[in-house]
Amino acid sequence: MTTTSPSDVRPDPPHSPDDASLAEFGYRQELHRSLGRYASFAAGFSFISVLTTVFQFFAFGYAFGGPVFFWTWPAVLLGQLLVAACFAELAARYPISGAIYQWSSRLSTPAFGWFAGWIMVIGQIVVVAAAALALQMVLPAIWSGFQLVGTDPAVTSSDGAANAAVLGVILLVLTTLVNVLDNRVMSVINRVGVTAEIIGAVLIIVLLLTHSERSPGITFHTTGAASTGLFGALAVGSFTAAYVMIGFDSAGEMSEETHHPRRTAPRTILTALGAAGLLGGLIILGGLLAAPSLTDGHLGVDGLSYVLTSSLGDGVGKVLLADVVVAIAVATLAIQTAACRMLFSMARDAQLPFSARLARVNPRTGMPSAPALVVGVLAAALLLLNFASPDAFLAIGTTCIVMLYLAYAMVTGPLLARRWRGEFTSEGTDETGAKLFSLGRWGIPVNALALAYGLAMTVNLAWPRAEVYDPAGGHWYFQWFTVLFLGVTVGLGALYQWARARHVPAAVEPARAAPEPTQ
Repeated sequence: MTTTSPSDVRPDPPHSPDDASLAEFGYRQELHRSLGRYASFAAGFSFISVLTTVFQFFAFGYAFGGPVFFWTWPAVLLGQLLVAACFAELAARYPISGAIYQWSSRLSTPAFGWFAGWIMVIGQIVVVAAAALALQMVLPAIWSGFQLVGTDPAVTSSDGAANAAVLGVILLVLTTLVNVLDNRVMSVINRVGVTAEIIGAVLIIVLLLTHSERSPGITFHTTGAASTGLFGALAVGSFTAAYVMIGFDSAGEMSEETHHPRRTAPRTILTALGAAGLLGGLIILGGLLAAPSLTDGHLGVDGLSYVLTSSLGDGVGKVLLADVVVAIAVATLAIQTAACRMLFSMARDAQLPFSARLARVNPRTGMPSAPALVVGVLAAALLLLNFASPDAFLAIGTTCIVMLYLAYAMVTGPLLARRWRGEFTSEGTDETGAKLFSLGRWGIPVNALALAYGLAMTVNLAWPRAEVYDPAGGHWYFQWFTVLFLGVTVGLGALYQWARARHVPAAVEPARAAPEPTQ
């Protein structure tokens, strides 16, 4: 495995006994190892960020599914746990930044892995933009002065969409600054933010459940659901859970900055998803039980912000909403960081334009600053779509989910093929001498179900439903936005690979045929 610059221009960071774990794959340690177990957990949990995404998409799920949409949550959680279990195995064996790209490349071919990484990083950039837009769901509800554009704060209105873009750009400026400062600063912000989010989530759950207006049996009702039939309502209602429970692989993305990554990353991948799944499900249940009304239309438009301020009072409700703002900021930071590590990892293998610059790590801060600027600028540019139409909000949100689900399938698919051929071993030990995390004999069935689930959800999310993506009619490009965006992404990637193949000799291509690592 080769790097893009001579070693003599890359000063060594502080030495760590875990550096040998990276050297085994042909890379020098350049990012600083400063993350412990909780920081690794925080990386995955803050990407998922239940407060950010549940508040952002609760109204959408309820508008299409009614109370019964709650049951899509445990279904999606189970499917994602299957995927996470496969990723935990890979994190133990390949503790390298750019996890999806690295895993797919080593399990299949360099070309296939490149497309997995390309789709993943574009998806992550879109996720950054979508997460930043979530501020519009909360800030104007705290204080009307945050409505900087127009007077209507609803994200479906032109005023709300434009204001969401303005607030999002401001947030992206701040997160980009943090991502070029120092990984220790980023880690502290992440840990403090995640702690505040967990405390806030628990308080929200307790307060909502103690202010219940109805019994949990309401979750079997389709009151307020769109007229698409029960299956259709559940299929669309699952978007909320699907959007929330992504990014748990971030603990793998940060492996090169984590102490004992072979032991830590697999556990934090699973615990981050498990904790987020439990808290998110209880928040949704609490919101349904505590809402003043299920039929007055507010729940399908204003979502959980309406429930908190109306059920708990403006004072308590706004304090909790302030905690949601912290969660949104930390989530945007974590997602941007994950995208930066993916760009860095691909550039280090000379797989992207301007690779030498993108792969450069500041020896003092231990941060690749160029990727942070690229991600920040591109995410901000995507926010401009919100000025064109309010429907762009949903289009952006759904597109990023589809991109990540597809990239995940581009890992679980080759992994299943390797298992089937008997080429994926459970041998090896972690940094403490214990056996690597392994699914053992359950590997093939769990992997097969994970792949089937991932492909089914990708199709479900990308399906061009007019009632979802173009409810007002007359904008066919919004109805097909996800499919078109994915097509353009793959097309641009293929064009780049074709142009690169004509100008780059095969001799400089990085070797990826890595045997199963042992330690």
